[in-house]
Amino acid sequence: MSSGAGALTATRAFCVGDLVAGISVALVLVPQAVAYAALAGLPPVCGLYAAVLPPILAAFFVSSPYLQTGPVAMTSVLTFAALAAHATPGTTAYIEDAAALALIVGLVRVAIGVLRAGFVAYLMSQPVLTGFTTAAALLIMASQFPTLAGMAADGGILAGASRVVLNPGEWCAQSLGIGAASMAVILGGRRLHRLFPGVLVAVVLGILWQESGFFHGALVGPLPSGLPTFGWSLSFDHLRELLLPGVIIAVVGFAEPAAVARTMATRDREPWSADRELISQGVANLAAGISGGFPVGGSFTRTSLNRLAGGRTRWSGAITGVAVLAFLPFAGVLADLPRAVLAAILIVSAQPLVALGALWRMVSVSRAQAAVGWLTFVLTLALAPRVDLAILGGIGLGVAVHLWRERRIVVNSVWDETSRTLTLVPIGVVYFGSANVIDDALIDELARHPAAKSVLIDLRKVGRIDYTGMLVIQNIANDAALAGLELRIVPGQPPQGVRLLERVLGADSPFIVRESS
Repeated sequence: MSSGAGALTATRAFCVGDLVAGISVALVLVPQAVAYAALAGLPPVCGLYAAVLPPILAAFFVSSPYLQTGPVAMTSVLTFAALAAHATPGTTAYIEDAAALALIVGLVRVAIGVLRAGFVAYLMSQPVLTGFTTAAALLIMASQFPTLAGMAADGGILAGASRVVLNPGEWCAQSLGIGAASMAVILGGRRLHRLFPGVLVAVVLGILWQESGFFHGALVGPLPSGLPTFGWSLSFDHLRELLLPGVIIAVVGFAEPAAVARTMATRDREPWSADRELISQGVANLAAGISGGFPVGGSFTRTSLNRLAGGRTRWSGAITGVAVLAFLPFAGVLADLPRAVLAAILIVSAQPLVALGALWRMVSVSRAQAAVGWLTFVLTLALAPRVDLAILGGIGLGVAVHLWRERRIVVNSVWDETSRTLTLVPIGVVYFGSANVIDDALIDELARHPAAKSVLIDLRKVGRIDYTGMLVIQNIANDAALAGLELRIVPGQPPQGVRLLERVLGADSPFIVRESS
């Protein structure tokens, strides 16, 4: 969409609705930030730091007036996948690497936005996204089963979840009870009213239940009450290891805020700029990196809440960050929050991302694309926690299927006995993977019609032809001359088709059939 979205957003004056919406979102963001930090393997305070400066600075560059920036589930999963391979979660090295990863994500997104290359956000096919997102959401939910049941999270994500399911005798009734109650409050609150602060209510009730002395399960524990410090310590060795995961998070993690912003822009019939949004999300991640946070993104649920609560300009996001900043001196109140409540928040947040129905529907639309989606789904589950590798595998599968399908061009042939002319009409895309099909078809047809004196190749039904394809045409022309055949070539769509043939065969080539011919 047009880059004029930023100018349009800037002209909107701050309104009271922005204040109400910003504070409303902050009330949801605080417990979510703590939960998402735990999901990323980081201390709770890192989540709070990632919820302060990023939304404030993003507001100055954002394209969508509604987009709420901060910790999100999918980016947290990808962060854990990137860091857990070479550092122990919760350690100083792990925390520093999380900040470094945010810096890498920020630099990549800003660079893409400045170069106006926002289209890269759409290069990952929908089957890959659907398969990965669904599997990642299931992993998020499975990872919370031990916490919800009050058990130790031993082994991998799926192994830990299986152990919980197979050992009901070890379940903690108190943890299960408060977790189930929290989910009921959040889900039930949504049915009562879209603005019902279910997450906040669940957190308050959880703390009150703990303070009453009835709960004896795992708690969040002490949180620093100070403001974030600015600066970072990076290792060049770790920087090299984090570069590829950072690029993956920068591109894949942008899919959610891009989808959110596009949806809101469509509803309001206003322009939106992917390039500008990439810059805003990049700046937000740079802010997270220098303030002790971790990679952040745009949240669909918080963005929807922002719009419903009356937010109308980009400044509602800044207000959210300021509100979280004002809460930091009082962050210690979350120390008595049962971890089972955080598990419930994560499970409820991940549930809408499960799209098994969409994966099943792909089978009836395109079996090849369905195979890409389902294989990405299986890879994500099998390679957990290295879900970043599953994304690369899914992208590779998608590209392979695309090349395989485009290779399947059809070459129709017509034989004219009177003039002894063989006509070949290729239909499809002629590129390096399919160009030889035309050459093979010509050889086969000449074998069937040895009396042929002339050959006509009609390229008007070719959707696209690359350089390799044109070289194959050139070789056919040379072979035809050696075989004593009269060759004529009808170019593809003019004027590009004519120009391309002229560059390869020569401007004065007698093989090219001109429009006046």
